Amino acid sequence: MKVVVIGGGAAGFFGAITCAQTNCSADVTLLEASRQPLTKVLVSGGGRCNVTHACFDPAILVQNYPRGSKALRGAFSQFQAKDTVEWFTARNVKLKTEADGRMFPITDNSATIAHCLIQQAQDAGINVCLGASVKSVIKKDGAFEIELRSGEVLNADRLLIATGSNPQGYQIAKELGHTIEPTAPSLFTFNLTDDRLEDLSGIAVDPVRLRLQVGDTKLEQTGALLVTHWGLSGPAVLKLSAWGARVLHEHRYQATLVINWLPKQNPEALRQELLAVKSQLPRRAIGSSCPVLLPRRLWEKLTAAVGIHKEARWAELSNKTLNLLIQELTQGKYTVNGKGVFKEEFVTCGGVNLKEVNFKTMESRCCPGLYLAGEVLDIDGVTGGFNFQSAWTTGYIAGQAIARDSLVELTEQRS
Repeated sequence: MKVVVIGGGAAGFFGAITCAQTNCSADVTLLEASRQPLTKVLVSGGGRCNVTHACFDPAILVQNYPRGSKALRGAFSQFQAKDTVEWFTARNVKLKTEADGRMFPITDNSATIAHCLIQQAQDAGINVCLGASVKSVIKKDGAFEIELRSGEVLNADRLLIATGSNPQGYQIAKELGHTIEPTAPSLFTFNLTDDRLEDLSGIAVDPVRLRLQVGDTKLEQTGALLVTHWGLSGPAVLKLSAWGARVLHEHRYQATLVINWLPKQNPEALRQELLAVKSQLPRRAIGSSCPVLLPRRLWEKLTAAVGIHKEARWAELSNKTLNLLIQELTQGKYTVNGKGVFKEEFVTCGGVNLKEVNFKTMESRCCPGLYLAGEVLDIDGVTGGFNFQSAWTTGYIAGQAIARDSLVELTEQRS
């Protein structure tokens, strides 16, 4: 059986390797349009590659996918994060878990993962073709005819599309009968300009509670926040951007963000804490004596925002100004006026409609013999290794199913 995989990313390589290792008689060719395979693997995690997340309960794991969680529930019962760790460990690539659950190779080098996949593909006899851009795919007499831009034509009994968020992949899937859900960026930072954050680039607060209002939609996340020179980043913002990807896109990234800088304290407890400082240290300057767990420069900005002069003493703090300060600390409103990017780790929501794919095999319900894996599907996860995990999982299931198909055909031919 001839198998062609379009796309040399995580899902494509994993699908091709799984197929070839499961059935050594399958003739597997992987096509990558660029001259460099696994580019996203190489740049992810700041060059360290966030392989997966140390969440080994599929029911909890699926909660990290704004789109695709229902479909992935069954898929993760076949291949989940624990299986990813075991797969790489069996190939002498050990992973480590960081405090937030993210998992990286112990080398802290994404090339370790890329080299492993390339070596496994080579050992399995996969024909990896670089600079092989696909022009068109048609299905003829139960098989696929794949024309490359070079003019070369390949034939395949089974086809796996794993092109990521490449528009050409969506187009091929569409021409083979699939519906493409509208695409929009996911996992991005928030652009905003505000005097309260000016000159604070690099300051981080963990945790904060964020509430995002976009039109009639309200979303909330708690986690670490990073102030940048263009606005706000950090895990809490990135998670909000993932869950709000579609609605933010529809509203052209115009939104209201409410920040609670002290989510572990309720407003009344905070009031009593500030009144205690006022009573015990009446002569101390408010701006230079921060009684809460916030970076001092941020405290100075927030107190100035409610009209407290930097030389004002605690004894001078009126009840009205105290109320304004509490509101600023727990319900500060900021205007989001655009989106930034999250390094090179861009993720796209949208893609092939999930109802048109059988997640037990990743085979198309519209076009027999066609399989789909990775980000070409309408699946995306929050930051933390979840997007790679869905790529490994869907690639693995597709590879297994294609290999089983070819083994069945081989048995039938011999009989």
